[in-house]
Amino acid sequence: MSQLKVVSFISKTLSRKLHSQNCIFHQNIRRNSVASTHIHEHCIKYVFATRGSLILNTSSRFCLPSFLSFQRFYCAENSAFSSLEETTESCSNDPVDNVYKVVVDHANPGHKMEVALDKLEIELTTPLVVEVLRKLCYEEKLAFRFFTWAGHRENYSHESQAYNEMIDILSSTKYKVKQFRVVCDLLDYMKRNDKSLVPLEVLLKILRQYTEKHLTHLHKFAKKKKIRVKTQPEVYAFNLLLDALCKCCLVEEAEALFTRVKSKVKPTADTYNILFFGWCRVRNPGRAMSVLDQMINIGHKPDNFTYNTAIETFCNAGMVMQAADLLEFMRTKGSTMSSPTAKTYTIMIVALVQNDMMVEYSKVLGDMLNSGCVPDVLTYKELIEGMCLAGKTEAAYKLLEEMGNKGYPADIVTYNCFLKVLCDNKDRDEALRLYQKMTEVGCVPSVQTYNMLIVMFFRMGDVDGAFETWHEMSKRGCTRVTETYCVMIEGLFDNNATEEACFLLEEAVNRGMKLPYRKFDSFLMRLSAIGDLRAIHKLSEHMRTFYNPAMARRFAINQRQKSMKLRGK
Repeated sequence: MSQLKVVSFISKTLSRKLHSQNCIFHQNIRRNSVASTHIHEHCIKYVFATRGSLILNTSSRFCLPSFLSFQRFYCAENSAFSSLEETTESCSNDPVDNVYKVVVDHANPGHKMEVALDKLEIELTTPLVVEVLRKLCYEEKLAFRFFTWAGHRENYSHESQAYNEMIDILSSTKYKVKQFRVVCDLLDYMKRNDKSLVPLEVLLKILRQYTEKHLTHLHKFAKKKKIRVKTQPEVYAFNLLLDALCKCCLVEEAEALFTRVKSKVKPTADTYNILFFGWCRVRNPGRAMSVLDQMINIGHKPDNFTYNTAIETFCNAGMVMQAADLLEFMRTKGSTMSSPTAKTYTIMIVALVQNDMMVEYSKVLGDMLNSGCVPDVLTYKELIEGMCLAGKTEAAYKLLEEMGNKGYPADIVTYNCFLKVLCDNKDRDEALRLYQKMTEVGCVPSVQTYNMLIVMFFRMGDVDGAFETWHEMSKRGCTRVTETYCVMIEGLFDNNATEEACFLLEEAVNRGMKLPYRKFDSFLMRLSAIGDLRAIHKLSEHMRTFYNPAMARRFAINQRQKSMKLRGK
C-alpha cells in the first residue's frame, strides 16, 4: 500500500470511528501514565514507519486517543499488527500501574487505602511517585491522599519534583479558591525549606497570610457594617485546611493538626463540625461521638443539620444501630436547637425499614408521633418511597393508619406521593388498591391522581386501563385539563393507537386548549410520521394563535436537529 493510500485510509477510518470512540478513549487516557503515553507514541511511529516510512513529530498536536482508536481498529482488520496490540496490552506489571490500581480500588472513604498500599511492599522513588500523581491528576483528593501516605514512608522523602506535581494538581482543581489553596501554601513552604513538618509558628503565619490575602472580604464586610470581629482571623483559614484534609479522608492528620494548633487558635463550632463530619465520612462513629462530646463540653451546641448529616451518613454506611444511638442522644441530651425533627425521624425510619428492623421502627415511629413531629409533604414522600422500595408496602399503609389514629389523617397530597411511587414501580394492583382506599376514606382524587394512573397504564401497554381511568374522571366529576389530554395523546401514540390519538388531539384543538410548546412539536412529528396533512395544518393554525409562527418554526427545526444528532445522523 502506498503512502498516499495509507494516509487516505487513516483519514477515512478516523472520520468514521472518532465520533463513537473518541469519548471513551479520552476517559481512558486520563488514567494513563507517562509510560503508557510513550507506548502510544511508539505505536504511532511504528505504524507510519512500517507502512510508508513517514516521519511524525510526536510533539505536534496529534490526538493520541484518536490515533489509538484507529490503531486498535486497524489491528483488528490486519493481522500484521497483532503483535503491536499485544505490546500495548502487556504493560500491566508496571509498578506504577499496580500502585495506581490500588489507589483507585480503595478510593471510597471506608476503604483502608493506606493499609492496602503498605501490603504492596514496593520501594518508593521520586519518579514512581511523580508518575502515579500524574495518573491521578484529575483526582485531586486521591492524589493528595497518596502523596501524604508516601511522605510517611520510611526510607523515602519527597523531592522538589513531587512537591511541584502535587501543587500543580491542587492549584488546577475546582477547589483552588477554597480549601486546597492553603494546602498549596503549606506544600510550597515544605518544598522550599526541605521540611517534613511545618513548625507551629510558621503554620500560624501561613494561615494569617492566607486569611489576609484570600479572605479579605470578611474584614471588609466587618469594617463596612462596623462589626467587631472577636474571632481570630487565622481560624477561618485553619477550618479550610482541616476541611481539605477531611475531604481527602485524612482525618487522623486533621485531628493531629487540630491538637497542635488548638492552644494557639481558638476553635469554633465549625472546627468541631468539620472534624465530626470527617470521622463520619470514614465511618468511625466512635471517634465522631468523641468529637461531639468535646464540642458540647467546651460550650458549643451542635445544630440539627450536624446531627441529621451524621445519622444519614451512618445509615448509608450500614451502621443503623449507631445512628439510632445518636438519635437517642439527640432526644435525651441534645439542646432545643438540636432536637429531632421530622427530617431526622424520616432518615431513621427509612433505614430501619430497609434493614427489616420493624420492632425498632415501631418504637421510633411512636417517639416521632408522641413528640408532635408531623411529616410534611417532602418527608411523607421520603418515608413512603423508602418503604415501598424496600418492599414494605404494608408498613407504608400502617404508617398512614397510625397517622390518622393520632389525629393527622393523610390528605390528597400524601396519597399522591404514595401513588407516585407505586405507579413508577408499575405496581398496578397496589396502585388500584390505594385508589380504592382513597375513595373509601372520603379523600377526593385530584387530576394528578388520574394522570399518574394513566401514565402507569400506558407504560404497561394497557390502553384499555388508561381509557377506563379516562372515563372514571368523568364519573367522579374531575375536569380534564390540558396536561391530561397531553398524557393521553402521547400514550396513545406510543402504543400505536394513532386513530384514537388523532381523535383526542382534534378534540383538544376544538376545545381551544393551549398545548405546551414541546408537546406541540412532538405531536407535529407524530402526525408527520403517519402523513396526516390535514391534522398538521389544523394543529398549526390552532397553535398560531398562541405562539409566534417564526419562533415555532425555529423551535421545530432545532428540536429536529437535536434528534438527528442523538441518532448519529
